[in-house]
Amino acid sequence: MLDRHDRAARRARLRLIGIGVVTGAVVAAGGVALLHGLDDGDDPKPNAAPTATATASPGPTSSPSPSATRTLTPNTAKPAHLPKPAGQKDGASIGFPRYGYGPMAAAVYHLDELSVLDDDMVRRQLTVITAKGSEDSIDKAVSEVRKLREQVGLPPSGGTPAGMTITTTVDAAQAWALNSDGSVITVWMHYSRTATLPKGGPDDSPLRNQLANMILQWEDGDWKITTDPKWTAKKGDPMPYNPDSPASAKDGWLVVIRD
Repeated sequence: MLDRHDRAARRARLRLIGIGVVTGAVVAAGGVALLHGLDDGDDPKPNAAPTATATASPGPTSSPSPSATRTLTPNTAKPAHLPKPAGQKDGASIGFPRYGYGPMAAAVYHLDELSVLDDDMVRRQLTVITAKGSEDSIDKAVSEVRKLREQVGLPPSGGTPAGMTITTTVDAAQAWALNSDGSVITVWMHYSRTATLPKGGPDDSPLRNQLANMILQWEDGDWKITTDPKWTAKKGDPMPYNPDSPASAKDGWLVVIRD
């Protein structure tokens, strides 16, 4: 028989998997949002950031090589090797490179690390990685996590149920600059999420084919999450990700690998 703690953990898992919750509060506060429910993306996509290159020009030979003529898809194009952060502070990775795949790496690490059910942890993480001017989003994040906790039968404040693990795996991403100097980047991520219980074994109903967006601003030597409406209104809207689709590669989707 499950004890009270295990029952709360099971309800939390079912809630997370059943309705597709993604870092509850982060939808409003941390700059991460599910594709469903976003505002329309009718504006043209902004300038591509240096991280979004998915094709290459053929060399100056009379006949292109097989690799040059091959139709590029995310699976056949060169993957994006994401640099490691320089360190961690209060549960959040910090110290990502300014250029190259730095902003994409920051988004991927933050999506993976942000707590779903621990309100205190979410506050500490977002305090570290939130840009100036977006601090009010932190309180909104904490409030949303507390609401989620109550919905799954947990006390409003507290940590993740003991033994419960939630794992996020980003397999592809694309990044675009929202301003002329590339200091504000919108990153879209395609990912899956699994949750396991203390005694429940592997997840038999994981989230698949999820999309999340994060807008990052270069500030004080690192990439910080911004929810400034000036930038969120320009975040763009990617086409659906398909690892075997030339259209996905042309749109900027890249397979991501953590170095």
